[in-house]
Amino acid sequence: RLAFAKLPDDRRFIVVILRGGLDGLAAVPAHGDPDYASARRSLALPKSGPGAPIDLDGFFGLHPSLHNLAQMWADKELAIFHNVSTPYRDRSHFDAQNVLETGGTKPHLLNEGWLNRALAPLALDSGNGALAVSSSPPLLLDGKVRVASWMPSRTPPPDEEFLARITALYAKDPVLSAGLKNALKTRAAAAMGMHDMTPDASPQKPNGGPAPGGIAPLMEGAGKILAADDGPRVGVFDITGWDTHSNQGAGDGQLARRLQLLDEGLASLKTSLGPAWQKTAIVAASEFGRTVAANGTGGTDHGTAGIAFLFGGAVAGGNIHAEWRGLARSALRDRRDLPAQTDTRAIFKAALGDHLGVPKQVLEANVFPDSGAATAPKGLIRA
Repeated sequence: RLAFAKLPDDRRFIVVILRGGLDGLAAVPAHGDPDYASARRSLALPKSGPGAPIDLDGFFGLHPSLHNLAQMWADKELAIFHNVSTPYRDRSHFDAQNVLETGGTKPHLLNEGWLNRALAPLALDSGNGALAVSSSPPLLLDGKVRVASWMPSRTPPPDEEFLARITALYAKDPVLSAGLKNALKTRAAAAMGMHDMTPDASPQKPNGGPAPGGIAPLMEGAGKILAADDGPRVGVFDITGWDTHSNQGAGDGQLARRLQLLDEGLASLKTSLGPAWQKTAIVAASEFGRTVAANGTGGTDHGTAGIAFLFGGAVAGGNIHAEWRGLARSALRDRRDLPAQTDTRAIFKAALGDHLGVPKQVLEANVFPDSGAATAPKGLIRA
């Protein structure tokens, strides 16, 4: 399924779904908060030495596994949003992901993905498309506008004779012929970035998204597709594995390894995009955050607010948006969760409006209905 969206000024827009509920205080610790160590206990990072956070502004830092994101911060290509949440306030993965991807105010209110609705007002032609890096497009891209999906094959590639026979068979059918042509073009572009990847090097979760171990090669291959002059301009990565109920770890351990793999993947994406990086904006967000304190098995449970990252060469970064209320139990939602201060939809609206040029009235009425209170921050995209 293919959709072609010609974005203004040859810009790229990418969404990274961090599926499972990323611990925002692990990825972006508030190490300057006086209650940080007592609130996080075994999950708190040390103030200095091995495992200490990469300081950003004296109060917030990045997990030590995120050194590539730290470089983007230094280059003012990264903006961070803390205390972020969708309008959803319960703790079901299924319902929270539905709200994140449909852009609604509650689960199952809308049937289409907000990114698919955002594609509709953009000019369409046969050169540029929307690409889901998954075995099938996630709900975020589901809707009336057709989109493509791509994942490296786990089976041996077909030989040239077989492809020639298929091409001849489809020659008289304009739909099948065009679909095959685009698929072969996508495969060729991806092959430029997949030279070190074998079929078994891209593990997937049951929902079709890649497990953390397969992030870097997937982002490298997809980056080559997105970088092509006639390639897609919108991309979605669906990264699973952030539901850390037990043995989460702090400076090292399960979550630290996953953050490192994500960080390496994002660096591969930047490299493979090449010059297109300067016109790219990327939003990475999860369906909810996690509890501030550790549970009895050394992990964290489902929470409310978390974090979102906005980064790329087109981003005016180097700042943190937090509306911080502190980590004292009295400041927490239900005395356990970070309270929601920023609506995730506001970040998406800023990127869609200021970067892609989607009109404000379309964002308010169609892409994110009933989101008038979620005001898009200004100055996040470079002029």
